[in-house]
Amino acid sequence: MQLPQRFDITYMGQDGEKHRPVMIHRVAFGSIERFIGILIEQYAGKFPVWLAPTQVKILPISDKYMDYANEVKKALFDAGVRVEMDDRAEKIGFKIREAQLQKVPYMLVVGDKEAAENQVAVRSRDKGEMGSMNLNDFVSIVVKEDEERVNIVQQ
Repeated sequence: MQLPQRFDITYMGQDGEKHRPVMIHRVAFGSIERFIGILIEQYAGKFPVWLAPTQVKILPISDKYMDYANEVKKALFDAGVRVEMDDRAEKIGFKIREAQLQKVPYMLVVGDKEAAENQVAVRSRDKGEMGSMNLNDFVSIVVKEDEERVNIVQQ
């Protein structure tokens, strides 16, 4: 309502006099939406673990490993990690590529070796392959990054 006064906007009425109009201002995006837009722009979609909508994506090599993949998912979920599983019948390379395009911070590849040894093959969005590690150790790493708000911005 203050804009006509601030910009000194007037119009000529039927009486030949200048009148100040009433202007109703509407913004399509509010401050929250603008802030989220700024975050997306700042991080180029590569959110740090604590801010990422999906922190970890589990990628089973085939349907044979779905039981273990679900155990991994439950362990992460119970620890408060935002986790998703790609249970589609696609090749592992395709699943990895899609997770990278989605800019998920961590991808866990689950296969025969990992299921037998209670491990996960870890791929980081920023560091690439990190090798196999114990599931509990990985959960600790992600929870620590989330709690400490580790904020690594790579240009």
